[in-house]
Amino acid sequence: MSSTYNSGNTSQHDKSEETGKTNSYTKGTDEVVEEHSVDPEKGLSEDEVTKSRDKHGKNVLPQKGKTSPLKIFIKQFKDFLILILFIAAGISFYASQAVNGYIILGVILFNAIMGFFQEYRAEKAVESIKSMVKHKITVLRGGEQATISSKKVVVGDIIILNEGESIPADARLLEVKNLRTDESSLTGESEPVEKVADKKLKKDTAIADQKNMVWKGTHIVKGSGKAVVVSVGGDTEIGKIAKSLQEMKTGESNFRKKTARLTKKMAGIAVFTSIIVFCVGYFYRAFEFQEILLVTIATMVSSIPEGLPVVISIVFAIGAKRMAKQNAIIREFTATEVLGSVSTILTDKTGTLTQSILSVKHIFGADEKEYQVEGQGHEIEGEIKNQDKTVDVKEAPEVLKKILFIVNYGTKAKIQNKQEEEEDADEDKNGSDDIKVTGDPTEAALKVLGKKSGIDELEAYSKPEELDDLPFNSRQKFRAKLVQFEDGKKEILVAGAPERVMELSSKVLTGEGVEDLDEDTKEVIQKKNEDWADQALRVIGLAHKEVSKDEIENEDVKDLVWTGIVGLIDPPRPEVNDAIGSCKRAGIRVMMLTGDHAKTAAAIAKKVGITNENENEDSDYPSAVSGSEVNDAQEEDLDGMIRNVSVFARMNPNTKLLIAERLQQQGELIAMTGDGVNDAPALKKADVGIAMGQRGTDVAKDAAQIVLSDDNFSSIVKAIREGRIVFKNVKSTSYFLLTTNFAGTSVLIFGLLLGFPLPLTAVQILWINMVTDGIMDVAKSTEKGHGDMMDRDPIRKDEPILTWEIMPFLLIMAAIMVSMTLYTFSYYESQGTEMARTGAFFVVAMTQVFNAFNMRDLNKSVFDIGLLSNKWINLAFITSIVLQLAVVKIPFLQDVFGFDNIPYLDFFIMVLASSVVLWAGELYKWIKRK
Repeated sequence: MSSTYNSGNTSQHDKSEETGKTNSYTKGTDEVVEEHSVDPEKGLSEDEVTKSRDKHGKNVLPQKGKTSPLKIFIKQFKDFLILILFIAAGISFYASQAVNGYIILGVILFNAIMGFFQEYRAEKAVESIKSMVKHKITVLRGGEQATISSKKVVVGDIIILNEGESIPADARLLEVKNLRTDESSLTGESEPVEKVADKKLKKDTAIADQKNMVWKGTHIVKGSGKAVVVSVGGDTEIGKIAKSLQEMKTGESNFRKKTARLTKKMAGIAVFTSIIVFCVGYFYRAFEFQEILLVTIATMVSSIPEGLPVVISIVFAIGAKRMAKQNAIIREFTATEVLGSVSTILTDKTGTLTQSILSVKHIFGADEKEYQVEGQGHEIEGEIKNQDKTVDVKEAPEVLKKILFIVNYGTKAKIQNKQEEEEDADEDKNGSDDIKVTGDPTEAALKVLGKKSGIDELEAYSKPEELDDLPFNSRQKFRAKLVQFEDGKKEILVAGAPERVMELSSKVLTGEGVEDLDEDTKEVIQKKNEDWADQALRVIGLAHKEVSKDEIENEDVKDLVWTGIVGLIDPPRPEVNDAIGSCKRAGIRVMMLTGDHAKTAAAIAKKVGITNENENEDSDYPSAVSGSEVNDAQEEDLDGMIRNVSVFARMNPNTKLLIAERLQQQGELIAMTGDGVNDAPALKKADVGIAMGQRGTDVAKDAAQIVLSDDNFSSIVKAIREGRIVFKNVKSTSYFLLTTNFAGTSVLIFGLLLGFPLPLTAVQILWINMVTDGIMDVAKSTEKGHGDMMDRDPIRKDEPILTWEIMPFLLIMAAIMVSMTLYTFSYYESQGTEMARTGAFFVVAMTQVFNAFNMRDLNKSVFDIGLLSNKWINLAFITSIVLQLAVVKIPFLQDVFGFDNIPYLDFFIMVLASSVVLWAGELYKWIKRK
């Protein structure tokens, strides 16, 4: 895949004097080392290292400045609801009600402390998610080789590069030996890039074509080399992208907008209601000014859901913790809610939908015999079968033996016992428990087939001596290896793209021996190649040739003897089909954006259920579209293409970003996966950016809101389910608090209109809002889904937290609470105002506790989901009753809150009477379901 990312070039030229890079790719090796005043055989001295670090800075990527704990704490007081509470406290002190004032200030401080700890823990969680892997690199310092942390590398350092290592900084190559690097994370180039040292390039050469340079954040696939560091930290190409991400503005999250709207509404209601109460009490009831101030404070306090910000933070924290158990690590808490609104998932294929481990499943020899290979992944156990009969390699046809010989000895992959203390940075952790497989994934699969077959146990095919090797690259599309047998015979073993290997072949190995490769044979092979591609198999062509040379060049790889093809598959993860089925039931569209071939992508899409057999039959669009077709499409065609096609192949990061932006313009809320540096802008742009935890780069993880620790698509779907639960819990906890606020305010207003004294004081209302409701709300935050979260459409982007649909229910519950409270107040009023307030207080608290059971699910009966199925709500129920009794029975608290002593039997009757709220809620939901 050719790269379209080239944003680093301009700044590279403009800032050459600052960065020290000075277009090193345009100069020879002697010029570069002279420019940096370094001896390539000795490296820098310690003094030179210090000077270089002082001049060019440390080799660390730019990061956003951390928010100080003090700023986080101060931020908690900026909420508009908190401002109103400050006003209420001020009025209390003015009215000589110091106890009320201090209690209100205590509530404000409690809120701030809770909010601070939630946000501070979130900041710490973000830091812990960032990659903590300490990469090491070998450098020359003072004539000696030293292994140091990559962070300590400086401009001018001579670094030694070996297979499997990550490159610590941007560097100009001085020496190479079969060096190939994986630059897909930076440039989008899907194939390893062959590197050179002794070549000058033209100015303005694209980064992807600067073959004499290596880049920070990429890694070495093959070979070795030596290079001089020309840029570190923020001056590297990956560093520039990291800087641009910090400058990229992202819109305010959908949920923050919703909560801001709700907060403003509640604040407006609080102020408006307080003004009405003041006017009614002062002008209609003719209260004294001091007295009406107390009533106004109580009204203001009762209208504000003080605990809402803290409770929402707790809901997010619990949701994030649950998602972490599903391997989805949340970097931004609000992402938990946004997931519930996702309508489209843009996912990669390799490693996300598939297992990211290739294995050979089919063999087709030049003698036109086909074989099936058993075993999964890198398991070395498994039989080779022909027409359901196991093939013994000792008695196998010569064509099959030759194929097995080529795959076993024609690659650089290695199979080792894990007990061996041989280190290899490319260790494949998906192998069996006893072995490890190292090297290129395709070559590793071929090597496993050879080992599985037992070909190396045959004397005629015992291990030959390796003489020379031509690594694979995207230009020549083959690997060639020269080997020598014990009898002195030499052969070139070739593996590569079938069409390329066939192009280089003139003979074919059949059951009768070597014959000319005719057109009929080519057609048979091409047909099999196409059939396998349609089955999502990656096809590798195999050939060989006898030679007399000790070294080989590309020109020697011709007139080959065609031997056969093998079909490899990166199988879908077993749980992916169910996950995609869940998405479809949930109204979520899944789109595959991959760098793979269109046929392979389309085949995998069908296997996992993204598309089906009949899809696109009556459509003007194909089952899969390439990135070049997207880039060439006209505006109207592009929108139609994106609406109707679910598989996009040969994609580069810019095209991914284009599709994401178009979907957002069409009103979709998208989640997008990515792992490379060049995926970072698209991850940042997506409504929910999801980075791969295992194969993802640090820059991609920093740009994303969520990191998948297992790189598994199913984890995304599980996270979406949790996101829907989070939004449901946010809504239900908000409704729960709003019911209390509405009931409390109504008690005051109707109490005034009916001529009662103030039914509840400000501190009594604060206790109910913060303690009674707080305990129940935290318990409600732990509510899990009730089996239908993925059987409904995504939550609308514009769906408010408070909807008109719930208003009848809230009004009915509030009406019951108000009626029971005022009746209780009037019943005890003859025994004194404090006695009446005690009874009213207990009834308000208990009705709200029972209402918490109603709010567990707004549609289903609490008896259907299990009355006692949430242990935290059960515990909160008992705790609330105990605390209410404590505050009205303990003498000291009686004095603080203004309560009187009511008999325990009366409290028991009040608890039973308050349960009418639960039965009324059940009746309402039953009628609604009917």
